[in-house]
Amino acid sequence: MVQTRKPFIVGIGGTQRPGSSSELALRYCLSVAERAGAEIDIICGAALELPLFDPGVSHRTPAARRLIQALRRADGIVIATPSYHGGMSGMIKNAIDYTEDMREDERSYFDGRAVGCIVCASGDQALGTALAGLRSIVHALRGWPTPYAATIKSNDKPFVDGQPAKREVAQALEIVALQVVSFAEMAMAARVEEVAPRLVAAH
Repeated sequence: MVQTRKPFIVGIGGTQRPGSSSELALRYCLSVAERAGAEIDIICGAALELPLFDPGVSHRTPAARRLIQALRRADGIVIATPSYHGGMSGMIKNAIDYTEDMREDERSYFDGRAVGCIVCASGDQALGTALAGLRSIVHALRGWPTPYAATIKSNDKPFVDGQPAKREVAQALEIVALQVVSFAEMAMAARVEEVAPRLVAAH
């Protein structure tokens, strides 16, 4: 059996301000993933303005349903967050909290998915602490943080006209994108190999 479906990569990130560094970083990263053969979906900015997650409330807004539907389908994920006071933003953390709706799924939370991490901040210390926190959350959700993460100094004007202003910024985001796509393709192939013998036996 040959795997022909494109890997589906979901990007989550940005801020409430359109065109923020974290949003531009996410969009560039996902554009690289698309050029590498992936199908992509980007959920950022206003699409992440969700009610504060409450596990006791079953009602979900259209935006929350869209987020969870995309994550359930995802083969890989990219999360881009600004660093606020040394940690990830509340908006991004709240969006991630909605993955609790995936707890009983066959692939619960981020299980079996590579997760690329991008952090934008003004200072080196904030970059480091926010990245460590994001990686820890991905681990807790059973995801696989890619070996490489992109940390971007937002006060260095890293983007011009929506594109990376420096080669090192572009390269960091390209590495994250290609690692997520490569892992997604390997995981998809492994699932096909696992399912194929069962299909043959059934016939």
